[in-house]
Amino acid sequence: MSLAPRAVLVHRTTEYEELVARHGTHGQAAFFLASRGRDIEEVAERHRRTQRALARVTAAIPLVWRQARVERRDLDRFLFAPEDVVVVVGQDGLVANAAKYLSGQPVIGIDADPGRNPGVLVRHRPEDTAGLLTGTPSTAELTMVEAVSDDTQRLLALNEIYLGAPGHQTARYRLDLEDGGGAVEAQASSGVLVGTGTGATGWLRSVWLERGGRLPLPAPTDDRLLWFVREAWPSPATGTSLVAGELPAPHRLRITVESERLIAFGDGMESDALELTWGQTVTLRVCAEKLRLVG
Repeated sequence: MSLAPRAVLVHRTTEYEELVARHGTHGQAAFFLASRGRDIEEVAERHRRTQRALARVTAAIPLVWRQARVERRDLDRFLFAPEDVVVVVGQDGLVANAAKYLSGQPVIGIDADPGRNPGVLVRHRPEDTAGLLTGTPSTAELTMVEAVSDDTQRLLALNEIYLGAPGHQTARYRLDLEDGGGAVEAQASSGVLVGTGTGATGWLRSVWLERGGRLPLPAPTDDRLLWFVREAWPSPATGTSLVAGELPAPHRLRITVESERLIAFGDGMESDALELTWGQTVTLRVCAEKLRLVG
């Protein structure tokens, strides 16, 4: 007998919950904000809207289905199953946070606070949940980016992967366009950003605009990435000629570490990063796996 589907609700701690946890009580949190000219009611109301959305989504799950909940900070320890349907309740970025831990499970993005989120990935309202779970909605397969190190560490991201030094130190490395005519350059910079068409609505777009928008941005379903070197520094030993480009599948960007320590993390989750030391290499490319986004 096959298992009934499991609905996995992904959410994150609200600003209100973080404030109360930090200050101990609602009253102390309210006093802290009031002393700085802010009203706690603003964040409290957003918290209530999120709780109402979670309650409505939970009530829409069929009774014969299994259920589970996972908070954002626990995603790297949660075991998703093949039969799961992942329901993300929150902001667009929360879908990206969950994407790297999935392997083909459909994802439904529920906007818990309409009007505050762009709705790029959380495209639905809580009242849509029942129809999305029991119907046959369309899905879009969104391109992801992956980084694989020479010691088999692997990192996936829906928006972008950033490689650089911890903190604000200079990253030193050798950049190699493996499928770009053998172009190689030693560089010192603030790091390298490699992003997808989904990421082109966020951080990647900011860098793209700063560079004049000369490269065509990929669509979320395009098997094509863009990469940018941030603040490359020219010196007798480092160059600035390879600072941006396209990375269509199956082309790869290879980076050899020439610093004591570099890290690579995806979609802003620095707590789940690849740790790279001097002499190691990491390859970035279009990921064979896709995010199946419903609607």
